[in-house]
Amino acid sequence: MKTTTIGLTLAATLMLAGCGTTTGSRAGSGALMGAAGGALVGSLTADAGAGALIGAGVGALGGYLYDQHEKGNID
Repeated sequence: MKTTTIGLTLAATLMLAGCGTTTGSRAGSGALMGAAGGALVGSLTADAGAGALIGAGVGALGGYLYDQHEKGNID
């Protein structure tokens, strides 16, 4: 159950990380959504703070990578 929840949360974070038009706004929105998703997953494991930090990092990275893909810098 936990593995499925974590996978779905990460997938949703990466899909939503593209909100914005600049690199900073996409990375920022990804970080915020990742933090929310991470806190939700972390609350299932009794450590919402760590989940939020990990989610924020994953979300920011996802937003940055999405932005670079949209600009044609990576495939």
